[in-house]
Amino acid sequence: MQLKIMPKKKRLSAGRVPLILFLCQMISALEVPLDLVQPPTITQQSPKDYIIDPRENIVVQCEAKGKPPPSFSWTRNGTHFDIDKDPLVTMKTGSGTLIINIMSEGKAETYEGIYQCTARNERGAAISNNIVIRPSRSPLWTKEKLEPMILQNGQPLVLPCRPPIGLPPAIIFWMDNSFQRLPQSERVSQGLNGDLYFSNVLPEDTREDYICYARFNHTQTIQQKQPISVKVISAKSSRERPPTFLTPEGNASRKEELRGNVLSLECIAEGLPTPIIYWIKEDGILPVNRTFYRNFKKTLQITHVSEADSGNYQCIAKNPLGAIHHTISVTVKAAPYWIVAPQNLVLSPGEDGSLICRANGNPKPRISWLTNGVPIEIAPDDPSRKIDGDTIIFSNVQERSSAVYQCNASNEYGYLLANAFVNVLAEPPRILTSANTLYQVIANRPALLDCAFFGSPLPTIEWFKGAKGRALHEDIYILHENGTLEIPVAQKDSTGTYTCVARNKLGMAKNEVHLEIKDPTRIIKQPEYAIVQRGSTVSFECKVKHDHTLIPTVMWLKDNGELPSDERFTVDKDHLVVTDVDDRDGGTYTCVANTTLDKVSASAVLSVVDVPNPPIDLELTNQLDKSVQLTWTPGDDNNSPITKFIIEYEDTMHEAGLWHHQAEVSGTQTTAQLKLSPYVNYSFRVTAVNNIGQSLPSEASEQYFTKAAEPDKNPTEVEGLGSEPDNLVITWKPLNGFESNGPGLQYKVSWRQKDGDDEWTSVLVANVSKYIVSGTPTFVPYLIKVQALNDVGFAPEPAEVMGHSGEDLPMVAPGNVHVNVVNSTLAEVHWDPVPLKSIRGHLQGYRIYYWKAQSSSRRDKRHIEKKILTFQGSKTHGMLPGLEPFSHYALNVRVVNGKGEGPASPDRVFHTPEGVPSAPSSLKIINPSLDSLTLEWDPPSHPNGILTEYTLKYQPINSTHELGPLLDLKIPANKTRWILKNLNFSTRYKFYFYAHTSAGPGSHITEEAITTMDAGKMAMASRQVDIATQGWFIGLMCAVALLILILLIVCFIRRNKGGKYPVKEKEDAHADPEIQPMKEDDGTFGEYSDAEDHKPLKKGSRTPSDRTVKKEDSDDSLVDYGEGVNGQFNEDGSFIGQYSGKKEKEPAEGNESSEAPSPVNAMNSFV
Repeated sequence: MQLKIMPKKKRLSAGRVPLILFLCQMISALEVPLDLVQPPTITQQSPKDYIIDPRENIVVQCEAKGKPPPSFSWTRNGTHFDIDKDPLVTMKTGSGTLIINIMSEGKAETYEGIYQCTARNERGAAISNNIVIRPSRSPLWTKEKLEPMILQNGQPLVLPCRPPIGLPPAIIFWMDNSFQRLPQSERVSQGLNGDLYFSNVLPEDTREDYICYARFNHTQTIQQKQPISVKVISAKSSRERPPTFLTPEGNASRKEELRGNVLSLECIAEGLPTPIIYWIKEDGILPVNRTFYRNFKKTLQITHVSEADSGNYQCIAKNPLGAIHHTISVTVKAAPYWIVAPQNLVLSPGEDGSLICRANGNPKPRISWLTNGVPIEIAPDDPSRKIDGDTIIFSNVQERSSAVYQCNASNEYGYLLANAFVNVLAEPPRILTSANTLYQVIANRPALLDCAFFGSPLPTIEWFKGAKGRALHEDIYILHENGTLEIPVAQKDSTGTYTCVARNKLGMAKNEVHLEIKDPTRIIKQPEYAIVQRGSTVSFECKVKHDHTLIPTVMWLKDNGELPSDERFTVDKDHLVVTDVDDRDGGTYTCVANTTLDKVSASAVLSVVDVPNPPIDLELTNQLDKSVQLTWTPGDDNNSPITKFIIEYEDTMHEAGLWHHQAEVSGTQTTAQLKLSPYVNYSFRVTAVNNIGQSLPSEASEQYFTKAAEPDKNPTEVEGLGSEPDNLVITWKPLNGFESNGPGLQYKVSWRQKDGDDEWTSVLVANVSKYIVSGTPTFVPYLIKVQALNDVGFAPEPAEVMGHSGEDLPMVAPGNVHVNVVNSTLAEVHWDPVPLKSIRGHLQGYRIYYWKAQSSSRRDKRHIEKKILTFQGSKTHGMLPGLEPFSHYALNVRVVNGKGEGPASPDRVFHTPEGVPSAPSSLKIINPSLDSLTLEWDPPSHPNGILTEYTLKYQPINSTHELGPLLDLKIPANKTRWILKNLNFSTRYKFYFYAHTSAGPGSHITEEAITTMDAGKMAMASRQVDIATQGWFIGLMCAVALLILILLIVCFIRRNKGGKYPVKEKEDAHADPEIQPMKEDDGTFGEYSDAEDHKPLKKGSRTPSDRTVKKEDSDDSLVDYGEGVNGQFNEDGSFIGQYSGKKEKEPAEGNESSEAPSPVNAMNSFV
């Protein structure tokens, strides 16, 4: 089936929108070739509302095409405009464009009016839009004297602009005398009418140069209003008030806007505090993608408005004292817009057709038709046409039916005018696309093969692929009305030659084009986002993969522009490297890979960061006795926001050159209120901090010297401790020079006994940190205080601190010491506390000395080192852990204070009971034999009592490491050697050995050993292994196997040839000795018989019948012949195992032989 033109209504995906636009352009370009007769078509004209610059010549455009070439004429204000009579007006040759020369003489206002161009030839006449020509105007402001505006802080204010009416309207903005724009905010903003609104004024609003400017873009001029002076008087307190609207007035208003325009709604309110504006739509929601807030949300803008945007919009002004609202009723009207615009119609004689002109608007537009520029009602009659409202129907057209028709759709808001010709031609098809055009397309993208055509009647289009003319099917391809063939997703197999064929009743035309599919260009390694510090090097990578037939060009852009011309930027095949990065290098870097067919790009952002620049312009204000305000200007943050500022001070009087931390504030602050101390010569500096690090410190501020004052604090860390039994040492941490608050720093030291009625004893000392009071009683509590003073006065009354005079050694030992033995390693000791007065110091605890007097088992009298345990505080009992069982111990107890230990209590003796012993020190197994092993051991190193016996437990371990039954044996305590008999030969055993006391068994020691193998079996196994590994034996076995294989093959061949017969008959017929059967018992072949035809060959073997191995199970391993190896090796490597059956173990003793079959037997089993 051939692919023909598809219907007009096609379902296209959203992803093909760019393609649709391209096709629309192609469709609009499908025109009658200029070598054929055709009515005029307007190709270019000036805009409907044409505002001209009065300082330049007026050019009114009107271009048209047609065959024969059209002639041009103009009307002005509805009447013929005779350009020949006006020397200033000329028409371009071959064109209808007018040039009005007003630069030499004449005025632009003379030529204001409504102009219309007509292009005419023998086939009809086309007309342009009505072109309204108006010169632009930029009038001056009228002179006016503006009085200064004086008002109090907090009041509302509106500064009027009222610009002159220009053409087009001026753009309004407010500036000062220095041409600097005035700052605007939620409090101060410019309205849509150009006025400047203040919700409330502040003292900083005072100035004399509020100037409104009007810029007229068409003439590139700016007009200036007289400056307005505003003076704000500061009031003690401004009275807060709820919001009221400055504009619009009242509670409701109306707004009308045309479809497609931008709807701008404005609400500006005054109040104190400054109100915040909110917007809602009463009967719906605001369109998400078309709603924008301007002027600090005081202006709501909706772009591309339509009738659906009509409705009530509400603005709400709110501050803490209240809220008000204003409703704006919006109506969207519409100038006419096309639904279906009429299109040129080419018909052959006798054909039918129609022109459709459909438009919409609000109100509904009126449709009127003209033919060749004349209302159709008064135009010459044409029997082939019929008017039906917005449609003209043509039937059985003839050449005289050719004409240009105009459709006019108009309402009160505007009009639309469209020209569409009817051209009656009889032309065979022609293809306008160049022959053998080569199209190259990237894979997986749409391919568009052009077949521009013309013919009348309209030709049908068919496409074929390949030399054999294979038709293209609609399920894969799309044919557009302009003849273009679309392959929605071109693949490699789409490559080839395509033929376009156009046919009508007058003939046929065809054209070939060629299509090549290329691999897409891809960036397989994209540049990545980078944050680098100033002065470092950064590298961006961009690896490109492309079709081998295409040559890509890779270029790098910075912020969508060329790279800087700087040697620091180097580009190689895959990388862009920037060295010594500075602030200017920050931005977006894009790698662009271009081929002739596609273009890909990838971008990465480079952020150049560094520590901040130091703050500048440090200034001290509000200087008071104990505070000052520091203000500074932040340095550049170098693309990493400042997180905090660190403020430091220098005391140039006490510690010159040493900077101390004063305060930290957030990175958004530029002022800090600093607390100061008296009698300090301050200098300040500020350091900025960001995520990269700290800036250098700022320059030091000016110095600020504070007045002297009495100390505002006393020394800290006051203590009273005696160094001797008869003194009291009072110490404190002195004030530093910064804390002295003035000259002449001293300390008043005071003390008295806590429990007595003595008066305070005081002494003044210089700037020291210690004072010693002598002749005090031993360990008596004292109240102490230390007060600072200087030449100005005393510090506040200090707090009292309790101390003690010197300690002495305790006088009394703890009494009633007794011991409770908990178990063999733990004892609990109890004692009575000593009287507090006898301690003569701070009780630190009790100390137990204990030692091992002698062992209950050894009865030795060696000196044992004493151990010490200290129990803090006033505890009267404690536990002694880690004792040795079955031992004698002694102990005593002493009280401890800050001076030392008191006398010891009388020694108390106790002994610990028996415990379980440790494991035997060693276990050796010697002299292995077939059925016995000899065990030797050493007793436990820590018997922890009297040994009563030993326990030996043992169990066999088989070849798979599984443990057998566990046996145990009791051995007297006086033995250190034991012979274990009646064991299995060649068997591994595991032994567990431990000692006993009366407390029970101790921990065990383990060991493993193996009994020896029978000598005769070892020799047999050795011989078998040796024979099996000999070269002569292996060769013999191979020869035997080969001979048997040959015999089997010969027998098989003979048998298949002769059928079933006894071997004896065969032997008689062929007396060949090489194939004679042997007897089984003497090595000769036996006979074949009919009874054995279906039986396997008889197997001669010395292998027992239960060990016969099937042929298919054979292998080189002896184990796989039905026998397995289960043995051990001695320590010297000799084999001590034996062969045994895989499936059934043979008994260790018995009548059957345990001999394994030799390899010869194995081979006999095989055959």
